[in-house]
Amino acid sequence: MKKVIKKRYLFLLSLLSGVLLIIGWPVNGFPLFLFIGFVPLLFIEDYIFNNREQFNWFSFFGYSYIAMYIFNLFTTYWIYFSTPAGIGAQLMNALFMSLTLSLFHFTRIILKHGSAYITFIVYWITFEYLHLNWDLTWSWMNLGNGFANYPSWIQWYEYTGSFGGTIWILLANVMIFRAIKMFINKERTFRKRMLLAAFCGDLILVPIIISLVIYYTYEDKGKPITVVAVQPNIDPYNEKFDALTSGQQLEKMLKLARLKTDNKTSLLVGPETAIPDGEWEEQLDSSVSFDSLRSLVKEYPQMSVLMGMASYKMYKKGEKVSSTARPYPEEHGWYDAYNTAFILDTSKGVQLYHKSKLVPFVEKMPYPKYMGFLEKYAIDMGGISGSLGEQEERTVFYSPDKTIKAAPVICYESIYGEFVSEYVKNGANIICIITNDGWWRNTPGYRQHFCYATLRAIENRRSIVQSANTGLSGFINERGDVLQKTSWWKEFSIKQELLLNAKTTFYTRNGDYIARTSSYMTAVIFLYSILILIRRKVKRIFDF
Repeated sequence: MKKVIKKRYLFLLSLLSGVLLIIGWPVNGFPLFLFIGFVPLLFIEDYIFNNREQFNWFSFFGYSYIAMYIFNLFTTYWIYFSTPAGIGAQLMNALFMSLTLSLFHFTRIILKHGSAYITFIVYWITFEYLHLNWDLTWSWMNLGNGFANYPSWIQWYEYTGSFGGTIWILLANVMIFRAIKMFINKERTFRKRMLLAAFCGDLILVPIIISLVIYYTYEDKGKPITVVAVQPNIDPYNEKFDALTSGQQLEKMLKLARLKTDNKTSLLVGPETAIPDGEWEEQLDSSVSFDSLRSLVKEYPQMSVLMGMASYKMYKKGEKVSSTARPYPEEHGWYDAYNTAFILDTSKGVQLYHKSKLVPFVEKMPYPKYMGFLEKYAIDMGGISGSLGEQEERTVFYSPDKTIKAAPVICYESIYGEFVSEYVKNGANIICIITNDGWWRNTPGYRQHFCYATLRAIENRRSIVQSANTGLSGFINERGDVLQKTSWWKEFSIKQELLLNAKTTFYTRNGDYIARTSSYMTAVIFLYSILILIRRKVKRIFDF
């Protein structure tokens, strides 16, 4: 006899799932809750699966959407402070998550077998992977990020990347759900139920123990250098792009830099858009802002300066124009606008990198062929608005003696694991994250962004320096330990010795192989399910 559960209890279970995921999420959560966050949803799915006559095809979607929206709302509510349109990101992200869960539910209905739970894992990983690699990308909530505040638990990310954490969470949820269900229904013998419960404990504890062994035996590698990072704390709303000129902002940054810079300093790192007024890349030799930086480099010729700026590139006559190019006034040609990182030293020329993971609807209009008409409504976050230019390759910045090989990672590019590892594959021996996190005010947003950098440190075994205009600046070693960090809404210059590691990890060399494998499995399982569905329909027709 089937047990009847009132629908309000299913609603409460969906709320519980959202709450468990929230209290497991950084920066204030404890990640053990992530191992049970999906369990209430799996019970809802199982009940609907076994009582399909009481529900329609989209019932599970409704319950899963409640859980996923609560999860997104309370962990990324801070998006609203940068723009009210951020609510759309939460609504859409919850939609994509619940559609993924619904696809698992539909597949289980078709396969009618316990092995269908593997689709819960591979479908979710495929969703996260696709979400990393399309125009509507918003991968802040990828499950593997949930351990960012506990680097000692995930030292094996150097082999798996953050998708190893996603598998860990999803598999634990499935096994814990099955164990609880067995105890409730008294399935099999008591001994087998206890063995499954013990397996669930081992599934959580063994990876942590392995990680702790790696953590306490790992030694940072490489040549030491002294790095200075500045946090000028310039208000992004009232000063950054309006009240203060580039010259005034640079003067403030250089004053802070001189407090810590000495003849041993090899690298000075400043924030994103340290020069906000927009520089023509063809005219940097005559730039007043760059003259100020060159004066500093003359004082400390052993030092390289890495910062960000808003920049423009004019296309020469006959040169191929990009899809993001803009017409120059009075039909004088075409130009592109960029969010740019640069490095300056005693050598001639300036090395440039253009941000390439652009924020949807802020720095880039997704799918311009279909949504280009919305370009004029692009959200203005200060500086240059509208779709910015980007570049295909990950540029590595070199010091004159080639000792420093820096990865210039701009803003939320740092949440993309394989993307950052491409810098390291290209030779980077240190990762420099430059950002401006003051848009989110004093919320978990900027703290989450900083702690996510620990994942990139472990995956690639690279030291990290982060310089924020406002937010958090600091230093992270190859184990993911935070060596030093600043406070919110204060001016800082900080100094640290970091190591330049030249060795590459398994993850650096192979990238998101777990996600790619899951994508292939998803395609095979989905096609197999469709074939079974077609076969059943054909059989019904002929049986009739």
